Amino acid sequence: MTVPVVIDVRGMTKRFGNTVAVNGIDLQVRRGEVYGFLGPNGSGKTTFIRMLCGLLAADAGEGTCLGFDVIRESETIKRQVGYMTQRFSFYEDLSIAENLDFVARMYGIANRRDAVRESIERLGLAGRQKQLAGELSGGWKQRLALAACLIHNPKLLLLDEPTAGVDPKARRDFWEQIHELAGQGLTFLITTHYMDEAERCDRLAYLSYGNLLTNGTAAEVIAGAGLTTWSVSGPYLHEIAQKLRSESGISQAVAFGTRLHVSGTDASAVERAIAPFRTAQCVWQQINPSLEDVFIHLMGSSKDNFSC
Repeated sequence: MTVPVVIDVRGMTKRFGNTVAVNGIDLQVRRGEVYGFLGPNGSGKTTFIRMLCGLLAADAGEGTCLGFDVIRESETIKRQVGYMTQRFSFYEDLSIAENLDFVARMYGIANRRDAVRESIERLGLAGRQKQLAGELSGGWKQRLALAACLIHNPKLLLLDEPTAGVDPKARRDFWEQIHELAGQGLTFLITTHYMDEAERCDRLAYLSYGNLLTNGTAAEVIAGAGLTTWSVSGPYLHEIAQKLRSESGISQAVAFGTRLHVSGTDASAVERAIAPFRTAQCVWQQINPSLEDVFIHLMGSSKDNFSC
């Protein structure tokens, strides 16, 4: 059975003055998919999301979102998309229920009271509906924001770094909710900086300085990078890292806890570079590169798009 495509865009481009914030991006996301959107700060992730949901007009590009033209039918798209911003954007002097009622009013939802009650129960907010939003912890604010995104029964959720500043348990609970909703047919495009979250996504795209550098499943992204990675433990790792970074063939030497990961795209060049450092004091082991190894490599190889 062919899974319907929810996002299908080509050549999406956005400029701010001389800076190309989003540079000709092609992207397809299928219904029920949890799609991760990764990249450093300023890479264009938020700009791309805002173009998809009609908050920003693209300067070039074409395609559809939820079957509607992303350029000409942005107002229709807005009503079928839930957008969760990076920052908590609700009234802190209103209660959870009052905030949800306000959002329901904005969408013109019939039977608002029923919609608010169902939203509160759906996200486990029952018992807290009278609590002021400003008194909530980061995890509960996150639940309120997700409840507000869902109150109009959207078909697509665009979540912009939704777990930033949230503790590990709240992040895990949040992702369990995401996959439960995706199992019901809801589609997600989620930006994140966390590698453990990236690995929870069905597919990933990595954006850097406006350019889409890679996409696919986690395994495909790792394989496509062509990295050879060695892990080393022992003394003087800081000094070893500093020396290796100037060696030909080494693209990165990065600390991972008590170990050092050394990577490059030419396996022979990497082995030649590390040979002088493979002493009895250190333990070297060739390993499969991680997503974090790949993304650090991609970040280091990309060029800034800032223009004065």
